[in-house]
Amino acid sequence: MFLGLDLGTSGLKALLVDENERIVAEAVAPLQVTRLHDGWSEQNPDDWFTACAAAIAGLGVDLTGVRGIGLSGHMHGATLICRDGHMLRPCMLWNDTRASVEAAKMDGDPAWRAVTGNIVFPGFTAPKVEWVRRNEPLAFAQIDKVLLPKDALRFWLTGDAVSDMSDASGTSWLDMGKRDWSDDLLAKSGLTRAQMPTLVEGSAVSGTLIGSIAGKLGLPAGIPVAGGAGDNAASAIGMGVVKPGQAFVSLGTSGVLFAATPAYAAAPESALHSFCHALPGLWHQMGVILSATDALNWLAGVLNVQAQALTADLGTLQAPGRTIFMPYLGGERTPHNDAQIRAGFLHLGHATDRAAMTRAVMEGVTHALRDSFDAMTQTGTQIDSLIAVGGGSKSGYWLKAIATSLNMPIQLPAAGDFGAALGAARLGRMAATGEGAALAVPPPISHLIEPDPSLVHAFADAHARYSETYRAVKDLR
Repeated sequence: MFLGLDLGTSGLKALLVDENERIVAEAVAPLQVTRLHDGWSEQNPDDWFTACAAAIAGLGVDLTGVRGIGLSGHMHGATLICRDGHMLRPCMLWNDTRASVEAAKMDGDPAWRAVTGNIVFPGFTAPKVEWVRRNEPLAFAQIDKVLLPKDALRFWLTGDAVSDMSDASGTSWLDMGKRDWSDDLLAKSGLTRAQMPTLVEGSAVSGTLIGSIAGKLGLPAGIPVAGGAGDNAASAIGMGVVKPGQAFVSLGTSGVLFAATPAYAAAPESALHSFCHALPGLWHQMGVILSATDALNWLAGVLNVQAQALTADLGTLQAPGRTIFMPYLGGERTPHNDAQIRAGFLHLGHATDRAAMTRAVMEGVTHALRDSFDAMTQTGTQIDSLIAVGGGSKSGYWLKAIATSLNMPIQLPAAGDFGAALGAARLGRMAATGEGAALAVPPPISHLIEPDPSLVHAFADAHARYSETYRAVKDLR
């Protein structure tokens, strides 16, 4: 059997599959986010280790047959380790935008985009560590290693400080074409290569499970732990998105449009991410919006109902209403790179009810994904097939809206888990057996969500109004 561990923002998932990729067991342990100030988002890394043990215990099966472990996790987090192996401070997460000033200064230096092929976003790792250098100099002076979240989990499991190419791509320190750390960019951050984890490909062995932890978890000591992947690259492995033309749309806490590319294709001016994939010799482009299901969950919290209750009775897809929702609860990445913009409703009226507000939120996220789609296709990236993943993909209304907005069919996988946890398990198997990309096959498709041709123009018009709204309010602080 092979174990995939996916460290998500709201929970850690453990997925156990056999050699035929049948799910043997799965379990999730919840996690909480702390937001002490506007734009801040943190977690205590010790909570990840506790959640990992709880999720593995929750599998409830004999684990002596596990032959490999793969890791996936939310990207960009700054987990700072001192020399004795302890965490120096809480981890600043991917959606923490406090380092906007530091990011802007870095991005103003052409060297960063030239080497990494990407904008230095406030949520990336390097500006967060720069924020620590400026605001918490005592902590900065004690940094022995800078680890990404899933790599902190690996450090607990194996004792090794290692990362993979896909996750390292989101730090702003990786030379994307060379798939190696940039000593020049590290020096600009007051760091050295010695403070970075060793780099391996996602399918390679990164270390082995140490005996003391194996005993606590009921796993065999010494089994290999794969390099793994950032959450979206891991989802691509789980969804079989490893060839040009293949893409997926993810409706999770954040929203992602991910397309595999045959070569490194930098397009920083579009605010797209151009990253290494989790397998050797592959890259990908990715548009990221910071609030997808997070926006719907926010509305549900305000209205004191469950998110599922908001979407249960929406009926068939309607043309977008006059009410516009901008889903910028914590700023936005693609295509705006705007850490200061915030969410808002426009054109609320006496007739605006709960259903209208729900549709507006879902439409706002749909328009934001259309922004990423347009940015990606304008760079020449080809999308021939699109698969849906993430909790929001359970909403047929939402998928129909996205398919109509993009004017492209969306494939919905058959029942089962084909996301980051499966991708991690597949990478764990590759590390244990030496198998390669052929293992990353697409899932069986249950049905195809077709665009509604009668509403394509209505969604295009609504998207144009949405874009105009951003331009009108972006300088209002």
